[in-house]
Amino acid sequence: MRSNIKNVAQRIAAAAAGAGRRPDDVMLLAISKTMPVPRIEEAALAGQVHFGENRIQEAREKIPQLPEDLIWHLVGHLQSNKAKYCPGLFSWIHSIDSVSLAREVARRYRDKGEVCKALVQVNVSGEEVKHGCEPGETGEILTILMEEEGIEPEGLMTMPPWDLDPEAARPWFRALRELRDELAGQGLPGSALKHLSMGMTGDFEVAIEEGATIVRIGTAIFGSRG
Repeated sequence: MRSNIKNVAQRIAAAAAGAGRRPDDVMLLAISKTMPVPRIEEAALAGQVHFGENRIQEAREKIPQLPEDLIWHLVGHLQSNKAKYCPGLFSWIHSIDSVSLAREVARRYRDKGEVCKALVQVNVSGEEVKHGCEPGETGEILTILMEEEGIEPEGLMTMPPWDLDPEAARPWFRALRELRDELAGQGLPGSALKHLSMGMTGDFEVAIEEGATIVRIGTAIFGSRG
């Protein structure tokens, strides 16, 4: 596990350097979905701090068994009726994709006296099977996030169409970066657009070249999920 994390960190550093960026500008988010508690503990002992889960129920079972200093991200689709379970579990939510969900998550965190860091999930490819808002809706959702207490906008997230070729994802990563730049040009503050969460085990180096600040790595750290 330690060698896997070190290897991924070295690849992140190389990709960042090749793009003229600082390695420290890229967060390694370990996707621990389906992984048992001992495997996550092993990664934590190797120095990994940020972990991502896809499903609320699985996270509710695992997180209380793990060290309190780990930082948890919800990267899977979130239904409004499950938002009530997020405070106390997740510091970050990567899958805000509507005004109504933004308001519900904000309300739930506000009621608990907590603040959630939020990313707007954008369906830049237009795939019908993908969650995420349309690019044209992003500005409105970010504006709501800035207005609501209990939630802080941190940027954008996307998932490109799956492809064996990492280069196939480049246009979609570039599209998210260009959307971020367009929103900044429209006057949205940089504080709401700090992060681009994009890139997984098969294509994270391409994502970094296109501006990713958070890469979501599962297989390269934990191995195949079978």
